[in-house]
Order: sequence, then structure tokens, then C-alpha cells
Amino acid sequence: MMTIGIVGAGAMGAGIAQVAATAGHTVFLFDTNTAALERAKNNLANVLQRLTEKGKFTADKAEALANRIHYTEQLTDFTAAGLVIEAIVERLDIKKTVFQQLESLVRTDCILASNTSSLSIAALASALQHPERMIGIHFFNPAPLMPLVEIIPAIVTAAPVVTTARALVDSWGKVTVLAKDTPGFIVNRVARPFYAEALKMVEEGVADMASVDEALRQLGFRMGPFELMDLIGHDVNYVVTETVWTQFYYDPRFKPSITQKRLLEAGLLGRKSGRGFYDYREGSEKPTPQLTPELTVIIQQRVLALLINEAVDAVFLRIGTPKEIDLAMTKGVNYPKGLLAWGDEWGATHVLQELERLHTYFGDDRYRPCPLLRDCVANGKTLLSPF
Repeated sequence: MMTIGIVGAGAMGAGIAQVAATAGHTVFLFDTNTAALERAKNNLANVLQRLTEKGKFTADKAEALANRIHYTEQLTDFTAAGLVIEAIVERLDIKKTVFQQLESLVRTDCILASNTSSLSIAALASALQHPERMIGIHFFNPAPLMPLVEIIPAIVTAAPVVTTARALVDSWGKVTVLAKDTPGFIVNRVARPFYAEALKMVEEGVADMASVDEALRQLGFRMGPFELMDLIGHDVNYVVTETVWTQFYYDPRFKPSITQKRLLEAGLLGRKSGRGFYDYREGSEKPTPQLTPELTVIIQQRVLALLINEAVDAVFLRIGTPKEIDLAMTKGVNYPKGLLAWGDEWGATHVLQELERLHTYFGDDRYRPCPLLRDCVANGKTLLSPF
């Protein structure tokens, strides 16, 4: 069975290592930080102990899985790997340097992959002598639990590399979708309005954070946007938003929020720091939502219209197929329904009318309807089968 190399022993890298080892692969988990490697090893031991106590693993199976992961500070241990996945800091320059080092060490047929959530795969591939071996393999956190993996070929990626990588990740029990190499790929692109429109409504004074969260939970989302941003951490969520915005040449649809930026600048990162939009310190109480039926509808319609529009735009620009875009949003971020199916249920005309109302009122191009949405309304097409 193929040997797998993982670069980066943080939560994501360690999680991917667990996924590959669970599937039976020998895994080498690399980091330059000894403490990070030790932490990853201890965390895995705790996870396996819990799984054993719950009867999901036998003690022998847990021990065998743990023994398949080798913790290393030497990239030279990757010489036998057939696939190496990088899961380090979201810095293009640092990633490119790592891939250059890897290419000089690994087999000529080794696939080099990045777990980046928003950086260009083509830009990463440009660092290589053989860029055709580079591909994006984007897991979602926590990798052992979240089923979705986005497979992102660069413009130069060889077709056999795409086929091999996708089949391998499928064999790990994951749900894969093929995404175009554009900022945010599918999930992190389409999900931006969930956060952005919630922030905008609070900044406008339309509603408080707790009310926005509650209104969207009532719509079927497991967490409201402010709860979710605090859970993800503003050092991650804000940076992804800013990256997508700048890579789309400052398109207003992806404009970040000053409110969230100020939290990041203050070090109020969410749950991980004890404070974010909400206060998680001992003795603190979460605010009570102040919802009326009318306000609930306003919140829900504004957020949902923008999410559906973004999903339609992803279809329009061939970021993914309609089926895979809906699959990505339900499996990658646990949305209660696929957004295109939701738009068909709600009615494309209703979505268009809400966007046009907001566009007229605010004069803000973040609300501009996708041409494909207009086409579906004009020609009676469904959003799931728009062509």
C-alpha cells in the first residue's frame, strides 16, 4: 500500500495523517517543531483511547493504527512516499519553498498535494520542475470527521494525477468533489455570504449577533455565523475572506468586514482566546436573541438569497457541477440543504427579487444577481439544471 507523507503536524495535518493511517497506509508526519509532533502523537493517543472505550476500535486495531504513523523532523523520510500532502501555514512563499525541497527528495512519480483552503494551486505548481504532479487536496476540519474533500487540479496538472488522487481519497471513505482552481474553490467561495451578510446586518443595526445566529439556526443551520466564526477563529476565517477578496480583484461580493478585522487585531480570536463576538470566559452569559417574526424573515431572506446567488455563480463560472456544488455545501459545511436545490424550492424568481431589492436599496454590487439566475427565471429553468 502507498506510503503517505504529511507536512505539518497541526490539527489539520495530524487529522489527515489519522485518516490515511485508518485506511491502512504507512504515514510519515513531518514538522520542524518537536512540540507539535509530540502534541499530535498525544492527541491521537487520546482519540484512539476514546474510540476504544466506545467500542468503535479494538485495542489491537488502535495500536496498529498508531504504529502506522511515524513522527519525523526529516523530510528525507519521504523518499518512499507516493503522495505527500502539505498542511502548513497559508503563506504562498513558504509553501513554494517546501514543495521545492520535497521535489528534490521524493520519487519522480510521487504526487505533491496542498491542503490549502484558498491559495492558487497553479501558483504552487510554478515552484516545481515538474508542475504536472501538483494538485490541491483540500480536507475540512476536523479531517477524520468531515466527509468532504475538494480535489483541485491546476491548469498544468496531469490528468492521471487527478484520477489517482481522487480515487485514493475516495478509497479513504471520503466524499470528493472536483473544483476549479479559483479563489476559495467551492466551499470557501460559496460560504462567504453566510458570514459577510450577517456582519453587515449587525453593522447596519438591523439585528444583534444573537438574533442573527438564532434566526439562521431556525432555518436549519447547525450554528449561526457569529458562533461559527468564533469556533473557526478569526485568525483563520477573516484571513480566508480577505484572501478570496484580494484574489478576486476586490470584488464587492467578497469584501471583508472591519468589525471582524478589529477583533483579529485585538487578539480576540473567538473560543480559542476566550473572547470573540461572544465572551467565553468563566461566568459570562451569552446574550438573548431579540427576534420578532418580521426580523427573522428579513435575516433569513438576506443571507439565503446571497448564498444561493453565490452557488449559482459558481455554476455559471464552471467552478463545479450543480450536483457537486450542492454536495460540497452539505458535506463540507453541514448546510441543511444544497443551495441550488434550496433555491429551486424557494423559487428562482423569489431569489432574484430579493437580490434586486437589496441592490436597489444599497447600490452595492455585492447584491448583483448572477446572469445565470436571471436566465433561469426568464426561461423557466431550474437552478440544478440550468443549461
